[in-house]
Amino acid sequence: MTFSFPAQASRTSRRTAAAAVLLALALPHPTLAAGQPVTGGTLTWGVETEPRTLNPQLNGQDKVVLLLRNAYESLLAQKPDGSFVPWLAAGYKVSPDGKTYTFTLRDGVKFTDGAPFDSKAVARNFLYARDLSYSGGSNLARLISHVADVKTPDAHTVEITLDAPYAPFLTFAGSLPLLSPNAFDKSSLKSGGTDIAGTGPFILRRYVKGQEIEFDRNPDYRWAPTTSGHQGPAYLDRVVYRFLPESSVRTGALLSGQVDVIEGVSGNDAGLIRSNPDLTYQHALNTGTPYSLFLNVTYGAAQDANVRRALLEGLDVSGIVQSVYRGERTRAWGITSPIDPLYDHSIEKSYGNNPKLANALLDAAGWTARDSAGYRAKNGERLTIAVIQAQATVRDQRDVLLQALQAQARQRLGVDLKVQYVDDGTYADARKSGKFGSIANSNTPPDGIDIEGHYLPVDHGGALNYSRASAPELSRWLQAAAQTQNAGERKALYGQLQHFAIDQQAFAVPLYEPEDQIAAAKTVQGLGFRSYAQMPENPYDVWIKR
Repeated sequence: MTFSFPAQASRTSRRTAAAAVLLALALPHPTLAAGQPVTGGTLTWGVETEPRTLNPQLNGQDKVVLLLRNAYESLLAQKPDGSFVPWLAAGYKVSPDGKTYTFTLRDGVKFTDGAPFDSKAVARNFLYARDLSYSGGSNLARLISHVADVKTPDAHTVEITLDAPYAPFLTFAGSLPLLSPNAFDKSSLKSGGTDIAGTGPFILRRYVKGQEIEFDRNPDYRWAPTTSGHQGPAYLDRVVYRFLPESSVRTGALLSGQVDVIEGVSGNDAGLIRSNPDLTYQHALNTGTPYSLFLNVTYGAAQDANVRRALLEGLDVSGIVQSVYRGERTRAWGITSPIDPLYDHSIEKSYGNNPKLANALLDAAGWTARDSAGYRAKNGERLTIAVIQAQATVRDQRDVLLQALQAQARQRLGVDLKVQYVDDGTYADARKSGKFGSIANSNTPPDGIDIEGHYLPVDHGGALNYSRASAPELSRWLQAAAQTQNAGERKALYGQLQHFAIDQQAFAVPLYEPEDQIAAAKTVQGLGFRSYAQMPENPYDVWIKR
């Protein structure tokens, strides 16, 4: 495997980077247990979330990445510190003006349908993503919009030119799951499935809606990144994921031996699993935007900044998170995860749990009357904010969390948080129309991609801008952060945006930091989290101790 470095890199920096690579190769993988791995067997994994699509480029469900990462891979992988290492690309370099990214592709890779992995295959993935009939409405559409041109000088080289410098582009381009070029001619492309091939260590063989999805080992696999624990094919013959949306059911299935592994362990069950000598338990925070109530500034009572600030200031989010999750989750404060290098810690404990201030803000907003149920009212209208929660993303006891917030908003503030669980169609209609009070959600992309998605104007690529905020300050900070490669400058800009969006304008009420948990029988060896993103890794390195 070779590396390409930017032309301006010094000889010393090249030697240092090469030494770091050799050191990484020499160290044992942290997730691999002592002992000789055993080949063969089937791993059964109970998962919380069923896919809405099996196309990894269009997937918007963070929990589904675990499944799709078995079959689909990307150009680069990331180390725990966020730096990039080769994967399907042997190396990359960036032009001095920050507009052209050149990827040199690895030899010997092939898609599982037999299609060659070459520059034309990679280019087709990026070029097809620009077709809004394919990507429209997804985060992919916003990110690919920066691409002005894609060239293939030879079979192993792809040159991607942007319309302007864009700092997070390497994070996007390096992590885009790549599909076989044959996939783009399939009628099932948008839904994904067994007809859509990737290059991964496993091959998607079977999907039974509402029940399970099955992957078989790819016997030809030889191109794992150095962040993996071994090279060559996976140890397991087969992986079966069973859809078990109820946390108690997943835990029961693990305890009874019906499954070997589960993800998504409730706060109630974590202690039970930790105390069981036959089980292992791991957890890790994710990157990206915390689970938050995004308050719509263009519709209903949340148009008033005093109402939004009253929710931000009046709720005891720390106490609620502690109670619901039994101390097993981390309370959120800002606009991105605390494990992201761009996070500004100064916002922590700067607001909240101040019902006296919150009630004064509501009085100032004119909501001084009370109806027969005790809710605040004005001109005969109850102070109601409809919270939209997509049914497909109800996980990790979020329904219980929202119920607790609902109860406290009534008791402390006299605010009616009316939680509505909706199907995908209703959710999409509400987002498109803008007629909702709040949307509760989170997402995991790092490097400011998550921040852009939530705070760019809706009509300028803010696919996740549930607050529908369009203050000019937001675009100014985001544009400046996207155009500089200086990490310190970017962090400072996002810090200004964070205090404006949360402390001053209360566009969102951060609730808790999403994390992943894995519990397994002790016979399951090699389980772990993907480096940097810290989401459960596919079971490429997993083997079953006999």
